[in-house]
Amino acid sequence: MAKTTRDRLSDAQLQLVMTEMIGARAYSNRAFALQRQGRAATNAPVDGSEALVVGAAHALDPTTDWVVPQYREQVGLIRFGEEVVARYVLHILGHPEAGAIPEGTNVLPPQISLATQIPHAVGLAWGLALQGKPGCVLTFFGDGSASEGDFYEAGNLAGVQQVPVIFLCVNNQWAISTPMSRQTAAESIAAKAEAFGFPGITVDGTDPVAVHEAVSAARDRAVSGEGPSLIEAVTYRLGPHTTADDPSRYIPSAELAEAPDPVATFRQRLTGLGLWDDDLQARAEQEADERMDRLVTQGEALTLNPDQFFENVYAQTTPRMERQRAELLADQVARGAGQ
Repeated sequence: MAKTTRDRLSDAQLQLVMTEMIGARAYSNRAFALQRQGRAATNAPVDGSEALVVGAAHALDPTTDWVVPQYREQVGLIRFGEEVVARYVLHILGHPEAGAIPEGTNVLPPQISLATQIPHAVGLAWGLALQGKPGCVLTFFGDGSASEGDFYEAGNLAGVQQVPVIFLCVNNQWAISTPMSRQTAAESIAAKAEAFGFPGITVDGTDPVAVHEAVSAARDRAVSGEGPSLIEAVTYRLGPHTTADDPSRYIPSAELAEAPDPVATFRQRLTGLGLWDDDLQARAEQEADERMDRLVTQGEALTLNPDQFFENVYAQTTPRMERQRAELLADQVARGAGQ
């Protein structure tokens, strides 16, 4: 039976949400450290978005629902299986197997092309509807993506076809270095849903319970055939856009110092309810660190086959791709000889 908006998270579920938010922050910190050590590629920290990712995930059914992420949500989607986090680790390690979708894991691979995942989500949801399959599709995208044509085209098509899709905009106030005030003259991103013909709401993206309630309501609409919804989850990006970015060049230090930290806020809230303490905190941090240790070790132990980067791109490889393949193979040989 589908969840309803009035369903409340139990005490045990609230504790699990807290644990997963702590895990997401821990994975993000480790990914940042690995990049600085030269062991991982550029990646996008989730810091500031943990509450909305985990809250949304707990409103979905991993057996029937799909998630189409952008490039920073994977670390908070462990509810959909450890394989999702494992693939995130492979992604930051630069391994081509990060693009594979493990059987039974309804989360598409990470991608970095701005807003291009949104039409994919609508197509996937339309496919579910045409096949009469249960469930819905939720896609994450940033406030910057809401300025892209892909967002408007996908929203229009979703409204016309009434597909079971949830658009979840992560409004973290900054599209790289462009502030929200320079991105749109609209009252809000949620207000854009009116042009598509379906509901749009704004919620506190630092509150996992508020996001859970909003996504639960949107899921009810989607699976009952009432069509799409747009949710604008307002939060604040607590770190750089990516590990290649320097936010101190454009974000006033005083503004960043006042930004809400969803992990700290939710911990304080649960502590006040008697649902969290230092022992639970230490256990959650230890479990997250041990999981990340294991996944990084497994990922770094995998053998890299250069051909995997070039397969299934074109029917025939181009001369440029052949040169790239040769350069990558030569680099591998050189690295092996230097060990």
